[in-house]
Amino acid sequence: MIKFGTDGWRGLIARDFTFENVRKVALATARYLKNNSNNDGISVVIGYDTRFLSRQFAEETALVLAWQGIKVQLANSVSSTPQVSYHTKQKNASLGIVITASHNPPVYNGYKVKANFGGPAKPEDIAALESELKKLLSKPPQFKMKSLNEYIKLGFIKLFDAKESYLRYLKKKIDIDAINNAGFKILYDPMHGAGIDTLKHLLPEVEEIHGEYNPSFGEIDHPEPIAECLGTLSAKIKEGDYDIGLATDGDADRLGLMDHEGNFVDSHKIFMILLKYLYEQKKKRGAVAKTVSLTSMVNLYCEKHNLKLFETAVGFKHIAKLMVEDKILIGGEESGGLSSIVHIPERDGLFNSLMILEIMAARGKSLKELCDELDEEFGIHKFSRRDVIVTEELKDVILNAAAANPSKLGKYNVTGNNFTDGYKFFVDKGWLLIRASGTEPLIRFYAEADSETKVEELLDAGMKLK
Repeated sequence: MIKFGTDGWRGLIARDFTFENVRKVALATARYLKNNSNNDGISVVIGYDTRFLSRQFAEETALVLAWQGIKVQLANSVSSTPQVSYHTKQKNASLGIVITASHNPPVYNGYKVKANFGGPAKPEDIAALESELKKLLSKPPQFKMKSLNEYIKLGFIKLFDAKESYLRYLKKKIDIDAINNAGFKILYDPMHGAGIDTLKHLLPEVEEIHGEYNPSFGEIDHPEPIAECLGTLSAKIKEGDYDIGLATDGDADRLGLMDHEGNFVDSHKIFMILLKYLYEQKKKRGAVAKTVSLTSMVNLYCEKHNLKLFETAVGFKHIAKLMVEDKILIGGEESGGLSSIVHIPERDGLFNSLMILEIMAARGKSLKELCDELDEEFGIHKFSRRDVIVTEELKDVILNAAAANPSKLGKYNVTGNNFTDGYKFFVDKGWLLIRASGTEPLIRFYAEADSETKVEELLDAGMKLK
């Protein structure tokens, strides 16, 4: 089954994610565009990450679109999701497509769709594309494409450099000189993903690990910038006296950070540091948008400063939709993806990493000191997440028990709930969220509380629901 989840279609390479299925999705994309665009001016930007066969899948997608008379600009090398979104907007393309499975294990690949405004396609647009796909699957078509070189000669496919102008854009948006002049000792981990061969062009002194092209991701189980996947980064920071560690995921749209002691700094704190800087130092104004899985510190800050707050289902596409329709100061999600009023409405691990470095340089504070400020202002907020592979039977048992709205989680009384996406239960100074993944066969358990012990107890209670 070909199904778009919270962030595109993903499948196992050779089993689900095959050339045949990619052709079908590409053709459905073409039909969606023809039904919803000016046929004379349809164009698409296509990029791809470092995964096995990503370039070939991107080329196959380009061939199908060109066969349908759609002009394609195809990246000539590995490109990040933010680069594709940036170029989709800059080139005024109808759509952007990225061949990537983001943070999934190396046996996966995927197909992300980007809108004309430079961010994830809106949920209603994905639904329309899926509708075209459903019609197409009921009567499989015959594909009769020309070769890549033929379409290039005919002018339907054009190769372009996605990196160079994106780097120029970053230099305009970020105070790169201040970062370089601060003399930070930086260690960057692109996790063998699309961030390779990028940051060093802006920060020549940066040191890098896992920067080689490796579709199997080497020692990395899956390229997700979370604590359990960044052990090597943490160890090297402790050994090498670095000021900060940066990490981006497989398509470089999300980030993870390590402070100078090798401690992981989660996305909740990153969001808050950026929010405070934009509002207090940069004097930017607008509403704030967060998914249900993001820290309650955001709620406290918005209440304190009388900022309008939107809370959405998990998936950055919901945040991006708000950023297009409203004036959003900053929007993001628990998984490390966020954007702000100073950037396109797209997650961008490198842009946000550079923003954090700019803040450190401007305020003369270490990342740890910036995090300590949050504890002083909002109290202790600890967070953890468990991704548990389950059978369909066990998944149903847990989700049905959550839907029954339990009055207690372990020893903690439930004081309220939020069923915007999954099942979120509030307890005194904490919360637990249970939801099924939209891209993998597992249940995610999220918890935040005023102690690590309490977080673990809430997670345990959620997994024991029956």
